[in-house]
Amino acid sequence: MRYSADDLAAKKSQTDWRKVDAMTAEEADRLADEEDGLLPEGWEKTIILGTPEPGKDVHLRLDPAVLRWFKDQGPGYQARINAVLQAFVRARQHSRQG
Repeated sequence: MRYSADDLAAKKSQTDWRKVDAMTAEEADRLADEEDGLLPEGWEKTIILGTPEPGKDVHLRLDPAVLRWFKDQGPGYQARINAVLQAFVRARQHSRQG
């Protein structure tokens, strides 16, 4: 299914933002761990913001829920998706190097 930008803008969020805003960071982390599982120790140390060379424009199909989650985090969602992918690649490279 495809939506135009206007279609997406007209959709209402089903998130209870008052509940989210009232949550402490610790509570949000606990809920994320319960729902998504624990992240590997030290994964965040592999994230580097910015790119050493210009990015390449690509067409990439993502699950709607994944894209929605990144967009819900605010502006810069494409940079965040790229940073997560970079961290994943570095973690895999590191695990293969021993």
